Amino acid sequence: MIAWKIAAIMLPFKHPGEGLMRIYCTTCGHKGRISSREEVTRTYVKLYCQCLDAECGHTWVSTLAFSHTLRPSAQHLDTLLLDRFKSLPADQQKALFEMMKGQAVA
Repeated sequence: MIAWKIAAIMLPFKHPGEGLMRIYCTTCGHKGRISSREEVTRTYVKLYCQCLDAECGHTWVSTLAFSHTLRPSAQHLDTLLLDRFKSLPADQQKALFEMMKGQAVA
């Protein structure tokens, strides 16, 4: 039975990034695994989990949810800036253009 537990823990990860988070059994404290997931929304997922201790065998559902952003994505910076610029009154847009004339763009 011990060999089975070691083999279950040592299985290679199937997806990039998998294995960066460790989940533990809420009953016995042994390592668990996520057997499946249900994406309720883009920011809220139900994780169906199993204890890797064969003597325990506990299964449970945990949740994973997005909380908040620490640093905005650089992929959206251009869009954010352009949207913000478009929302400014015409005189402020013109003033920004005047300030930018003398600035070097990297």
